[in-house]
Amino acid sequence: MTTESQNLDRQAVIKHIAEQIPRHILAQYPTPLMRANRLSEMLADVDLWFKRDDLISFGLGGNKIRGLEVMLAEALAKNADWLITGAGVQSNHVRATAAVAAYAGMRCTAVYWGKQPVTVEGNYRVTKMLDAKFHFTDDDDRASVDTHIQQVAGILHKQGHSPYPIPRGGACAMGVLGHVLAVFELYQQCLSQGLALDAIVFAVGSGGTYAGWLLGIKLLNLPWKMLCYTVSRGPEQVSQQVADLATEAAALLKLDWIFKVRDAPVYGGFIGLGYGISSPEAAEAIKRVGRTEGILMDPVYTGKAMAGFLHGLQNKHFEDYKIIVFIHTGGEPAFFAGTGDWLNAGLTN
Repeated sequence: MTTESQNLDRQAVIKHIAEQIPRHILAQYPTPLMRANRLSEMLADVDLWFKRDDLISFGLGGNKIRGLEVMLAEALAKNADWLITGAGVQSNHVRATAAVAAYAGMRCTAVYWGKQPVTVEGNYRVTKMLDAKFHFTDDDDRASVDTHIQQVAGILHKQGHSPYPIPRGGACAMGVLGHVLAVFELYQQCLSQGLALDAIVFAVGSGGTYAGWLLGIKLLNLPWKMLCYTVSRGPEQVSQQVADLATEAAALLKLDWIFKVRDAPVYGGFIGLGYGISSPEAAEAIKRVGRTEGILMDPVYTGKAMAGFLHGLQNKHFEDYKIIVFIHTGGEPAFFAGTGDWLNAGLTN
């Protein structure tokens, strides 16, 4: 359990670090921390909780808002008038960025890999409604987004605009700082509810969320273990990306900390056929959580992370962890795109 002196030290760190992080608050916090009662009973030896960042009260939610609050503060300080970012057409981050731009009175360009789709649905529909401009790379390589973001920024600059480019998925040091604040928030909630948390679980895509949690946990010297599942690339590549982002974010806080690959372990094996493609395991997990807790997970991120986590529990990989929090990062608009493969998952009751 946390001692009084440990808590006082951590509260001092929280105050000191929060004062260093510029932030334009867009939503109401803290997001709920809810026990998964029926699912915990099914899992027997695990007390499972959900941190409901899917309920963030801005732009259809999702934890991408946390990073965007910090980036928006910087963009406003630089008198930016145009936000540019990118990913796939069903990107939660792009949808959230378009909402931020609308709120701030800025324009937004969404850079998507590949060709323009025929149907307008899910996050893509929301982004279009928010009046974002679209730029398609006509290249199925996801990395093509990176160079095209810079190209669009250059064109806008020549036209007299003040663009603020945001890397693919929001994976940058400024965005990482928003997730550091999420660690502080969960710590305060656990303290108030008397939870001696052992581990946290979440999906890893571009790495910004994980980097923030890695840095935040180190700042508070917490014993929490991170059980993170990649949804887009190989575990070693993700671990390197996370370590690099955490190191860059630490430097913004004037800390000379260097994070290594070993500091950011990642579980693989649950991507399925690829990023953004629903898998049978994710579909099964989505139905299990939905039918026990009434909580909706998405087929791209949280569904795959939950599938990996349930598999780990079934195979006794996490016997040392009794109190676990699953960070629900959002993504529900994906339910309204594609064929809805999760409807055909094996669960029938």
